[in-house]
Order: sequence, then C-alpha cells, then structure tokens
Amino acid sequence: MVAGEASGDLLAGLLLDGLKARWPGVTAAGIGGPQMSRRGFEAWWPSDKLAVRGYVEVLRHYREIVGIREQLKQRLLQQRPDIFIGVDAPDFNLDLERDLKAAGIRTAHFVCPSVWAWRPERIEKIRSSVDHVLCIFPFEVELLAQHGIAATYVGHPLANVIPLVPDRAAARVALGLQADDTVVAILPGSRKSEIEYLASRFFKAAGLVKRAQPAIKFIVPAMPGLQARIVQAAQAAGMAEELQIVTGQSHMVLAACDVTLIASGTATLEAALFKRPMVIAYNMNWLSWQIMRRKQLQPWVGLPNILCRDFVVPELLQDAATPQALSAAVLQWLAAPEKMAAVQEKFTALHHELQRDTPQLAADAIEQILQG
Repeated sequence: MVAGEASGDLLAGLLLDGLKARWPGVTAAGIGGPQMSRRGFEAWWPSDKLAVRGYVEVLRHYREIVGIREQLKQRLLQQRPDIFIGVDAPDFNLDLERDLKAAGIRTAHFVCPSVWAWRPERIEKIRSSVDHVLCIFPFEVELLAQHGIAATYVGHPLANVIPLVPDRAAARVALGLQADDTVVAILPGSRKSEIEYLASRFFKAAGLVKRAQPAIKFIVPAMPGLQARIVQAAQAAGMAEELQIVTGQSHMVLAACDVTLIASGTATLEAALFKRPMVIAYNMNWLSWQIMRRKQLQPWVGLPNILCRDFVVPELLQDAATPQALSAAVLQWLAAPEKMAAVQEKFTALHHELQRDTPQLAADAIEQILQG
C-alpha cells in the first residue's frame, strides 16, 4: 500500500480495518503514516515524503520522489504481493500501478482521481494502471464505467468517523472554551507549502475579524511537524496572543467552532460533515495556479460545493484570497444565522449520502479482485 499524506493515511487506516477483519493474518507494507502503523502496517518510507502539492513544488522534490518510487517498484516486483493498493496520491501511484499491473500484479486504487474536476487526460492512465477503483463519491462509478473501468462505491470513510450530530459542548469543554463563545476555527492546511502561502493571509484575516468583533475566539489545529511554522506565521501577523494553537485535534476543533476559515482540500469535507459553515480559500505558486486553472473542469474547487453542485459556501482563490475578503466572508456567516442553519441542513443530507460501511464494502471489492 502507498498513502501519500495525512488524509490518505486516515483512509488507508480504515481500509486496513476492513482487510484485517476479513483476513486476520494479512500483512501490509509500503509507504504510510501513523494511522496505518497503528494497524500493524510496516512503513518502509513515511507518508509525509509524498505530501507535496503544486507543479512547481513537486519539481523541487522530483528526484527524491521518483527515487523512492523506483526503489519501491523493484522491491514489489521481487516480493510480488497479492495486491497493491494505492491510496489517493495519483501522481505517484498511477505510474507505479501501471508497471505493477503490466508485471501481473493485481492493483486497486482507493479514491478515484478527480478526473471530474481536473485533468480528464488521467482517464486513460487509470484504465491502463488499475484493475479496480474504490470510489468515495457515488457519481464516480458511472463516470468510470463509461470508460470501461471497474469501480465500486464504498462510501466516504469520514462519514462514519464523524458523528452525524457532533458534540459541540464536549469539544468546547475539552478545548477550554465557553459554551457561549463565538469560535472561528482556522485550518491553513497540512502541507508546508500551504502554510507558506495561506497562514499569513488567514491570520491577518483573523486580525480584521477580531477588530470587528473583539470577543471572538480563534483556534488553530496544527499538525505536529508544522506547528513551529504556524506559530512563526502567527507571530509575524501580530496574532500570537490572539490564536489558540493546539497540536492536532482538528476534528475536536471543527466540532467546537461556529465557522471555519479553511484551506481547500479533504479538510473542507470534514468541516461539512461536522455541519460547519466555512470560507474555503487557496493560494499557491503563481505558475502552478496558471497550470491548474487551465485544467479545471467545474466552477467549484471546494469539495462541499462540488458535491452539492452549488456554491453553498464561498470560495476565495489565489489573488481573491485577501485578508480583507476572507475576514468579510467570515463575518457574513456570523451575521446570518438563518444561512448557517440552511447550510447545516444541506451538510446533514450530504452526510447521509456518504455514510456506508466502507471497510466492509472495500474488503468485499478487494476479495472480488483477488478471486478474479
């Protein structure tokens, strides 16, 4: 197995639960993170080696990443596992899966690459690389079938991890917040590049929100490896005393907050499953942005908007993601409780749609691949 970052590690950990329930003696190894290791996974490389986003950023780490993939491929061709499962990270996994499949090793890919949003040219690569795709969104199975690619909808694992009705009161107690506090969660991302491009904007926006409503509380969950950078960005923005920065605990923070200012990515779906109104933002290297924008197929970038097929929450991308615009969007949510209630209803319906027994359905699909 290969999982390339924190979200992939979480998904792979849940998949391992299903595999171990079906085959108690199963062994798994490759590239993974702490959630996978907790299930007995043998990580030959840590998943954060692959946690790079953006064309220019990938180029900086290209030689190391390609070197890891080549070493891993040679090891797998020698050991010949019963199946290889790539978990997300399509730029890394699809090329590896293609070579393994060509050598007669069964391959599955967990999380359909977002060909419906970006880079439709990937469809041909998926067909040549993968025996089966495990899809986390219901519309993906039919889309892949149109191109002759076998797929199974297994639900989104996070829909089972996150409770249908989050316990806001308990989360606030755990984080030292009062029941009547107005709380804004700030999630600037889980990659170094995201912290570099977003944290300053987010924290300056928080300063403007604080100026408008001095009683507001801000809380920032930080991945352990990025916490020092986040603290540094908070100090540079003059907000070190105003932000409560906690290690990890992003789910606790989302459960506790009223609104979140959040980087586009898997975390936005987590926020939707916690039924939290949000302001989605993204900023990246200028050249990476120009390339990605030309490959965009839909008007939405944030997962909640893509799944709802509407701009149910605001998206402020690249040059539009100014501190002034971000702060104004946060304050607009706080001033409109009826709009907050309406979006929470939409997110509840979305939660029901994504809720399936993912570990079992995934194990069923993998068993079919092995038998086939």
